[in-house]
Amino acid sequence: MDISKVVVFRAGNEEYGVPIENVISIEKLEDINVIPNMPYYMKGVVMVRGELIPTLDTNNILYKQETTITENIKLIVIQSDELSVALIVEDAKEIIDIEQEQLKSISVGAFQATKYFVAVASIESRLITIIDPNQFISSLEGISLVKDEIISHQL
Repeated sequence: MDISKVVVFRAGNEEYGVPIENVISIEKLEDINVIPNMPYYMKGVVMVRGELIPTLDTNNILYKQETTITENIKLIVIQSDELSVALIVEDAKEIIDIEQEQLKSISVGAFQATKYFVAVASIESRLITIIDPNQFISSLEGISLVKDEIISHQL
């Protein structure tokens, strides 16, 4: 994965990055329309540019904790190979350039359960974990149910 620019966001006490090529937009959190019987991490759907987008709680996925809604909460709308999703994140306000020499690959056995963490960028005193959106979305349990539900609502 060639990474040169990422959108940085916070979840928990950590910083994560998503390659800019996968980011459609960064939105303020508006009303989320709840869809019953969806996986625990899906909070509902939002309308972005005329399209229904599933809204996923990043804290819930990464830390099994609900995100506390504050004025800093943002939605990062990302495109994966499977579908577009809006990630609820604690803050997303920066796009940074990353040089290849700042990236360290993750090959530690502990990360086998989180194959979507593809690298860590070491920038000054910060560590930013880079997420592959395709692996992130496809790794979610029940994502096919979400995809089917969104498609049925789009028709």
